[in-house]
Amino acid sequence: MIRFISLFFLAGSLLAAERPNVVVLLADDLGYQDIGCYGGPVKTPHLDKLAASGTRFSDFYSGAAVCSPSRASLLTGRHHIRAGVYTWINDETQNSHLLEREVTLAEVLKSQGYETAHIGKWHLGLPTETRDKPTPDQHGFDYWFATWNNASPSHHNPDNFIRNGEPVGPLEGYSCQLVADEAMTWLDEHRDPEAPFFLNVWFHEPHAPIAAPDGIVSEYGKVKDKGAIYSGTIDNTDRAIGRLLAKLAEVAPAEETLIIYASDNGSYRDDRTGGLRGRKGVNWDGGIRVPGIFSWPGTIGADVVSNEPAGIVDILPTVCGLLKFEKPAGVFLDGSDLAPLLTEGGTFTRHQPLFWHLQKSVPIIAMRDGDYNMVAERDYELPTDNMFREEWIPAIKAGGYKNFQLYNLKDDPAQTNDIAGDEPEVAARMRVRLLEISASVLADGEDWHLQ
Repeated sequence: MIRFISLFFLAGSLLAAERPNVVVLLADDLGYQDIGCYGGPVKTPHLDKLAASGTRFSDFYSGAAVCSPSRASLLTGRHHIRAGVYTWINDETQNSHLLEREVTLAEVLKSQGYETAHIGKWHLGLPTETRDKPTPDQHGFDYWFATWNNASPSHHNPDNFIRNGEPVGPLEGYSCQLVADEAMTWLDEHRDPEAPFFLNVWFHEPHAPIAAPDGIVSEYGKVKDKGAIYSGTIDNTDRAIGRLLAKLAEVAPAEETLIIYASDNGSYRDDRTGGLRGRKGVNWDGGIRVPGIFSWPGTIGADVVSNEPAGIVDILPTVCGLLKFEKPAGVFLDGSDLAPLLTEGGTFTRHQPLFWHLQKSVPIIAMRDGDYNMVAERDYELPTDNMFREEWIPAIKAGGYKNFQLYNLKDDPAQTNDIAGDEPEVAARMRVRLLEISASVLADGEDWHLQ
């Protein structure tokens, strides 16, 4: 199959000075209200400073309520099912992976002369003894240091990192600090200093199994208390980010680096969702609303809070918009370009409402359009297995929906009052649009059960 990447722009079309560095920082299972600048209980001075230097979104969303699909949406700007990822990937039992034909953000930037590196959790499919799957270098990354899923056996002394295809073996330290170390080493030793770079840093924290230094954990409670350890992992990650931001400032002035920060989905802890309904794994706002920060001093306004709904799916088109690069030709993007919102004097119109589909979630689908949110449940049964089985795909594609509910998130952020009966015209309009998007997404879904 011809790669889409060959269909669009030529490399090196802009001078290096006109191409800012791009850094994406992604947390894992971080709740909407975990970090300081979102009113959370954890001390995160470095992230708070990053937010103050740019735009913080109050209503920012993950690409999905679980790990792998959200990451697929981040890299492609497309709904994860279009990109081949239905839910979280277990490489040993599933053929699923991020489709190699997808055009990733790394490929977009690489085509413009960027050096590219992925550091940290991957979870978009890696080869096994029985399944051949693409690795990050086949998705546009020159250099990669990754784990297939979580840091193992925990964040402390992980032993499952792979560097450019070779197992690294046991490491000493905490995952977030090791990830920051590797990113800084790459900046110092493994890139062309004359070229702009894309550094994709995906931390493991605070995904379980959790671990953090006792000295940090004790600032939040007893050292064996899971809530205190959870907070400690976030605090420790902020310290790692602080070290990385200091290195980035040594490499280039802040005005030459675009930094984006988010989380792949909401928290698995009910007490860390900011009072939103639901948590990780479900399509209520508690499972999909996350922090979202964009910083590029001199281009993006400082200390701005935007209430416009936005999300991870917007990252690829927004980077293209901010850097004035053409979007991938012949590729439908579900995400919208936020550049007009992030720069002075722009007007923003979302071309398609934000949409989520996760087959084991109740509700299975959700859509946000302005202040309104619609959800629905599936009208068919699936086995109760937690592990996704690819033989379910025909039922998912053929299935329908029931129990449509409508919420006004501006008036009712906790989604407690279904207003479908009170606003039937809005409900009817939203239902039609939701079904249109769902049909389009599922029609593009890969039939992994046939492989």
